[in-house]
Amino acid sequence: MDSKMLKRLPVGIQSFSEIINMDRLYIDKTAYIHKMTDLSKYIFLSRPRRFGKSLLVSTIQSYFEGKKDLFKGLDIDRVEKEWTEYPVLRFSLASAKHMGKEQLEDYLLYILAENEQRFGLTSERREPNIRLASLITRVYEKTGKQVVVLIDEYDAPLLDVVHEQEQLPLLRQVMRNFYSPLKDCDPYLRFVFITGITKFSQLSIFSELNNLKNISMDPHFAALCGISVDEVKAQMADYLEDFARAKKTSVDEALEALKKQYDGYHFTPFSPDIFNPFSLLNALQDKQLKSYWFESGTPTFLIEMLRKFNVVPSMLKPTKAVASAFDAPTENMTSVIPLLYQSGYFTIKDYNEVSELYVLDIPNTEIRIGLMESLLPDYVQIDAYKGTTTVGEMYLALLEEDLDEMLRLLQTYLLTIPQCDNTNYEGHYQQLLYVIFSLLGRYVDVEVRTATGRVDMVLRTARKVYLFELKLGRSAEAAMQQINLKDYPSRFALSGLPVVKVGINFDATKHTITDWKIEA
Repeated sequence: MDSKMLKRLPVGIQSFSEIINMDRLYIDKTAYIHKMTDLSKYIFLSRPRRFGKSLLVSTIQSYFEGKKDLFKGLDIDRVEKEWTEYPVLRFSLASAKHMGKEQLEDYLLYILAENEQRFGLTSERREPNIRLASLITRVYEKTGKQVVVLIDEYDAPLLDVVHEQEQLPLLRQVMRNFYSPLKDCDPYLRFVFITGITKFSQLSIFSELNNLKNISMDPHFAALCGISVDEVKAQMADYLEDFARAKKTSVDEALEALKKQYDGYHFTPFSPDIFNPFSLLNALQDKQLKSYWFESGTPTFLIEMLRKFNVVPSMLKPTKAVASAFDAPTENMTSVIPLLYQSGYFTIKDYNEVSELYVLDIPNTEIRIGLMESLLPDYVQIDAYKGTTTVGEMYLALLEEDLDEMLRLLQTYLLTIPQCDNTNYEGHYQQLLYVIFSLLGRYVDVEVRTATGRVDMVLRTARKVYLFELKLGRSAEAAMQQINLKDYPSRFALSGLPVVKVGINFDATKHTITDWKIEA
């Protein structure tokens, strides 16, 4: 099919009515809306950023405003008979970032005033909680109908200060006061829907709304946000063909490439494979496999929390946990796992029904590469441009199986880096290599156990397995002797791939590789 015959993709559009009126592609999620409104009066959904939460809120708004014509031909049109129009109050906190206490209070008054104006109301009250309660009751009195309240990105003001002990309590109290009227206004409310990324337990929506239904891990709503593989095949087949044609590959190969890059999310134990919708739509539009999610925002708060919990790059690998350990309130975290999961850097990869243990891991290549690029400056303290360029050159050398050239490139690169603190220990270089090898996009692990010890680093490509032993202030020969003495290659005999042994020695004074030895 000619690509110009396809509907345009809704890249960057978060308005349901705009998508429909402009005849853009819409992945039909309306059946879930009917399920939600029947399930509970109060619904909470947690999903990572750029996952379609705002579009979902906009769709719910159009539904409750009775805009039947927008839903023609969609799933909900076949089951909804009444199409009752309700007054809708919509609050987005997405823009309430990087604010102090007074700025946040002013912003809340601003979005309250916006909603008041929509209903021809005004207020001079300066207390956001009183003003919200007044707005709900006055809209109810004016329209004679219960009110729908939609709150998008409820936690946005708190995410950037989650690692700050002074600011977090102040802003949390502001938001707690703002949400507090929802419980007392129950008689005037028809439906309340709240979205966010994380869970903050010390907010009134969780501590006071006892009947709040959290559907974040409900299997019935696993594909509520994002785009499932089945939806890609059923509703985006022509776009997939168009992408494959541009990449000069088969449709199956194109789908596999997209899955490796952007798929792999699971939000429930038995979830279908879910694509990051923002990245997928951009990739199909541009006909490229780029890191769109990370380009749309730097995970500053996450990097700060990784530092707070002393998480090194090699710890970002498959982790077993019970649900309460990762679907947990953010401010009560004893590890970084809840934040990694809730913000989309980890996802569910497996589940054991007997033990009720989950396996969490990085979902796809885009997230792994983006995380490692974000962590690289922590280890080299230099312009990331030079680092990623060197990684690209190392990758080409690896493809040609020229390990000497790859290590020469790394040696030269490390010589250009200003002296860093805390580099006089072997683990620093181990983590640095872990980040760089991860950026190569290949399988890499650290401290792999064998029957006789642990291998410092394993790099597996399609054709070979490389075993690295690292030494600091000794010699490459000493590293190679340890590999042979411990017989590390036998651990990988069943891989079916040739094993290459690599001994590397670092100089703590020069902060680079001094020598290496390679044996096949």
